[in-house]
Amino acid sequence: MRKPRNTLTAAAGTVFAAVLGLLLSLTGPAGGTAEAAEGGLHVSDGRLVEGDGSAFVMRGVNHAHTWYPDRADSIADIAARGANTVRIVLSSGGRWTRTSASEISALIDRCKAAEVICVLEVHDTTGYGEDGAATSLDQAADYWISVRSALEGQEDYVVVNIGNEPFGNTGYTAWTGATKAAVAKLRGAGIGHALMVDAPNWGQDWSGTMRDNAASVFASDPDRNTVFSVHMYGVYDTATEVRDYLDAFVTEGLPIVVGEFGDRHSDGDPDEDAIMATAQSLGVGYLGWSWSGNGGGVEYLDMVNGFDPNALTGWGDRIFHGSDGIVATSETAGVYGGGGDDGGTGGTAPNGYPYCAHGGASDPDGDGWGWENGRSCVVRGGAADR
Repeated sequence: MRKPRNTLTAAAGTVFAAVLGLLLSLTGPAGGTAEAAEGGLHVSDGRLVEGDGSAFVMRGVNHAHTWYPDRADSIADIAARGANTVRIVLSSGGRWTRTSASEISALIDRCKAAEVICVLEVHDTTGYGEDGAATSLDQAADYWISVRSALEGQEDYVVVNIGNEPFGNTGYTAWTGATKAAVAKLRGAGIGHALMVDAPNWGQDWSGTMRDNAASVFASDPDRNTVFSVHMYGVYDTATEVRDYLDAFVTEGLPIVVGEFGDRHSDGDPDEDAIMATAQSLGVGYLGWSWSGNGGGVEYLDMVNGFDPNALTGWGDRIFHGSDGIVATSETAGVYGGGGDDGGTGGTAPNGYPYCAHGGASDPDGDGWGWENGRSCVVRGGAADR
């Protein structure tokens, strides 16, 4: 999302019509599914896992810290509602007050006290190429390096989301090169955390730029530890569009999360039911926008009124308590002693069998069935996932 007083820019309907629902094949990374070296939160077999290899599926909420620095208690409030992850808006100083290293340390401490995973993101990059005030991914990478002291040793608890919605609808073809360069700069500086990269086109990737280049971006990360994030608003107003986009990543063994979404928006009516149901069926994380503080005509995206944790809005009630919502599907990270009772398999398939924790890697013959923990398991999205 943009700063609260703004609204998303909708691309021309004729452009949307040409690209929505178009599913192009991805070229998978060498050696099959995406995998990173172990240690802290990391990618294994195309999934985000914890340091011990147990699956971690984000179920959480965005919180606009940089515009509301006096509302840091919201982290605990979000956790109390059942979320296992909080995505926190920071500023590199390009557009808003710079979030200092000490402030980041305090936010991480709050996340750990509340037993949620922190996704930390730089918001100044929003709409780069279209919004003249936006800063580049390269500048965002410089910021992360400058606050590295706050990140060191927090690999079990923190995902670094390099830059929010880093390109608008102008110049977005530069996304692939800019993202690879930013990842390389961070790795070269010794930042070994799981990285998250947002899609272009104000995060919605209607052009398929991130989808079609995700494999090469992942392969360019020497740590093989990059997670892709799409923001689902008006572009994703049908179940088919939601399923096709997420399936493209899951099928190719590439890690994907829905980093933002709402139940309605100025650029169209996102299908929140399909987003949540599809994410649940595929074992994909989702992070709703946002806890509170939206303005400029999009106040309906607030999950609570006035940062009051006891004043849920309709959207807040939907994401927390509705079908496939946070309360029903969120599991506390294992680093905090959480985890389900499914033997680490990550849930139960519609046919009653447990899902495989390690996806396609446990399905050598491609029939949708695997074997883990001494029993058969279902590969998410495979032939047996019915």
